[in-house]
Amino acid sequence: MSEAKLDRLMKIKGTIAAGHFSADGKLLGYKGDIPKEIAELVAKMCAANTMMGSMEAEGFTMLTKMKWTPFHGWAVAAGDYAVCVMGHYGIFVKLDEADFNLIFKELGEVARE
Repeated sequence: MSEAKLDRLMKIKGTIAAGHFSADGKLLGYKGDIPKEIAELVAKMCAANTMMGSMEAEGFTMLTKMKWTPFHGWAVAAGDYAVCVMGHYGIFVKLDEADFNLIFKELGEVARE
């Protein structure tokens, strides 16, 4: 099942890599032209950032009395690329080709399947 989801994510315009990771940072699968060692490191980073985002959403909810939960995902854009994550799936995408509305729609659907 994970492979089909990764194939779906790789079809998003500008995507150069797609991955699936566990909550504790284990790489569960990936596609793209990056070395496995890098994909494993990215899986750990994605899990850590997801945990941090969840904590921030809970804090924002308490501080602002606004609804920030449940936490869905995050993105970081730098240089020529962005990493976008929802649930336990993420992609690397070229910024000049990124359609973030489409990216988060697709990532959200994949994460909820």
